[in-house]
Amino acid sequence: MHMAQTLERSLRRAHCQFKLVEHMPSATSLESARKAGIPASRMAKSVILDDRRGHYLMAVLPANRQLDLNKVHKGTQRWQLSGEQALAALFKDCERGAVPALGEVYGLDMLIDPMLVRQQDIYLEAGDHESLVHMPVDEFFKLAPNAEVCDLCA
Repeated sequence: MHMAQTLERSLRRAHCQFKLVEHMPSATSLESARKAGIPASRMAKSVILDDRRGHYLMAVLPANRQLDLNKVHKGTQRWQLSGEQALAALFKDCERGAVPALGEVYGLDMLIDPMLVRQQDIYLEAGDHESLVHMPVDEFFKLAPNAEVCDLCA
């Protein structure tokens, strides 16, 4: 198991309660939930957006839902899905496609769908394709205190 250094350092600094959950290798957050045997509604999926001008935003939603870009409002920017090159540069300590749903620890603004906030606990990618971080929602918000909660799903 491997946890991204930035994530691990942030969890420890904030004295967050969490558990690392191992699972068979997976390619997506939805597949990670299936392989770990957890409800997809409690798996936080991150979607990275950009405004074509160098500003990035992380949208966080349940793994079993799809992002509705028309619902993403942060300032006056128009947002689009970010490319793989941008993700590699932003999340240097993560494997491609295994971005933790805690953008603030990487310097990104965050939007979180209320479906996740209503859960008692959530799971998120740990930075690789074989492990998840499991934590109570209130612990999650210790690392995302400035996140905006808004409807993001189609």
